[in-house]
Amino acid sequence: MTHQVIGKTQRRLDAPGKAAGVTRYPADFNLPNQLYGRTLRTSYPHARIVNIDTSKARDLPGVVAVLTARDIPGHNRHGVLYPDAPVLADRVVLSVNDAVALVAAEDDDLAREALALIQVDYGELPAVFDPYAAMKPEAPRLKPDGNVFYHFKTRKGDVEKGFQQAKAVVEKTYSTQMIDQLFLQPEAALAYLDDRGHLTIQVATQYSHWDRLEIARALGLKANQVRVVVPAVGGAFGGREDITLQIHASLLAVKTGRPVKMTYSRQESFHAHSKRHPITMKVKTGADANGLLTALEAEIVGDSGAYSSWSPNIIRKTGVHITGPYVIPNVKVDAYAVYTNNPFTGAMRGFGAAQAPIAYESQMDALAAELGLHPFTIRWRNAFQVGSRTANGQVLTGSAGLRETMLRAAEAMGWNPEELK
Repeated sequence: MTHQVIGKTQRRLDAPGKAAGVTRYPADFNLPNQLYGRTLRTSYPHARIVNIDTSKARDLPGVVAVLTARDIPGHNRHGVLYPDAPVLADRVVLSVNDAVALVAAEDDDLAREALALIQVDYGELPAVFDPYAAMKPEAPRLKPDGNVFYHFKTRKGDVEKGFQQAKAVVEKTYSTQMIDQLFLQPEAALAYLDDRGHLTIQVATQYSHWDRLEIARALGLKANQVRVVVPAVGGAFGGREDITLQIHASLLAVKTGRPVKMTYSRQESFHAHSKRHPITMKVKTGADANGLLTALEAEIVGDSGAYSSWSPNIIRKTGVHITGPYVIPNVKVDAYAVYTNNPFTGAMRGFGAAQAPIAYESQMDALAAELGLHPFTIRWRNAFQVGSRTANGQVLTGSAGLRETMLRAAEAMGWNPEELK
């Protein structure tokens, strides 16, 4: 077979426009008679909304619309797995991500001025920022069903017996931090109605088909009345998989009947989109005198922040990958996703599989040191191969190239693999 693409140098179709600086991103689009939209966000991580007074903002000349939760015609919730995030906060705010009001004005400066005139009275509530504290019975209850909303388990073999068979046992705790995707292009959108009264929104997103459904649901429209157009996307890395300004811009356009443009500053972008999960991994690993792994036990706690986003899928991934690319006969894993009043966390490159290697590879190094083995040796003796079975029962029928990769790495390091196996 002669390949036309694989193994060939291909010209990127989008390269000339980007190199010439003529590629258009959402912030580059404008329409005649457009309004400028802005979002008022809370500064409280947890509080009751006692009252919102928008009268001064509405009376400001040049302000066309001021919207709060009561102006949403459809469902005031969105979310990729669970619809638990408000379009506009109605009764309480659960983090500084939360939006409480929208403004559309004749120019952007007026919109900003109007935001400053909106008076929101809050009743501050106890907040919890540590997921372990949030798991305790006495913690502030952030959702009706409690703060622990996802629990993934792996059970294989007998871990107690496995640890009894071990020559060395290493038990350590590893933590990863919250990270922002920091894509180059902050969020922007242009929403408008066509001649039929159907809504079009031009926005950079990773999830246009789902955005369409969530916009329609919030606005009380049919899905075929909403069109999501994705121009060039200035980076995403998972940070554009959740709704940010899509519904807000659409609401303002439908309410005013005019095109509405919204553009976030970098500061607002930090507030609006998800982050990578901070995850704590308590891991106990055992190996026999030859370096063969006998058991692994892990407790994994992921901070979801105030909303679920992709947390169940991400924490499940961490729970699956915590055993690494290694054969372990006895495994016990418990992984939890927990609500806190922190900014919400979601997709970011690796989707939960990026955090686990920090723990399992550190454990392998520590075991090697305990047993007096080379780090290459302990990995080689436990490495997945075709035919290996994972801790969750998957039999590997292909794509198990760890040993081949290790050989190439050993050669690059100047090691003699035959002496290390």
